[in-house]
Amino acid sequence: MLNDATTVWLFDVDNTLLDNDRFAADLGAHLEGGFGVAQRDRYWALYAAMREETGIADYLATLQRFRAGLDDEPALLHVGAFILDYPFADRLYPRALEVVARCRDRGRAVVFSDGDIVFQPRKIVRAGLWDAFDGCVLVCVHKERALDTMQRRYPARHYVIVDDKPRLLAAIKRALGERVTTVFVRQGHYAAEAAGSLIEPSPDIAIDRIGDLAEVILANEAAFNSGGPEARRPSAAKGAT
Repeated sequence: MLNDATTVWLFDVDNTLLDNDRFAADLGAHLEGGFGVAQRDRYWALYAAMREETGIADYLATLQRFRAGLDDEPALLHVGAFILDYPFADRLYPRALEVVARCRDRGRAVVFSDGDIVFQPRKIVRAGLWDAFDGCVLVCVHKERALDTMQRRYPARHYVIVDDKPRLLAAIKRALGERVTTVFVRQGHYAAEAAGSLIEPSPDIAIDRIGDLAEVILANEAAFNSGGPEARRPSAAKGAT
């Protein structure tokens, strides 16, 4: 456990720091090229079923189920390499690393991600995020259920959590109350699906791109450092759907 920090900045990965929707599209195109549309759709049906079953996105475990009936297909042997060796560093959103660096200058920055225990850490490494966060990485099944673990590992007077899922942010806000500032990044399919929905409590801050957080931090320096009321309703980019 690290020493107490005034502020800990918690960052989601998929569709917050990097474009995971682009990865999914590229994987779908790879599957279609190797196996055809029907088998591509079968993979995604298996993926959805496994996510419903386990609560996490698990591309590799889905591939194990997908192999049934395809063992004589040479293309099957290349899918795992496509997933594991995907160039995630090329899918970082503009200025994502700049934002992380600014937060590290103002407290402790931590990857707080859900996902499987094999591929998700590898994705974080291949994207360059493990080094950018100096190894401060926590991968869990459900973030809203891992708040005690997170606080034990990264104790702080105040937390700022940056995520593309407003319903998750609302759940964490209900759990931590005034000790957390929630930042909603309107990127990716979860953000699009939430558009127009009434979510309570609404995010404290909403931004269109992760890079916008750099300006929000500069405009509200004292508020973020103090974790006071201004941090929860800063002047820039306030509100969310």
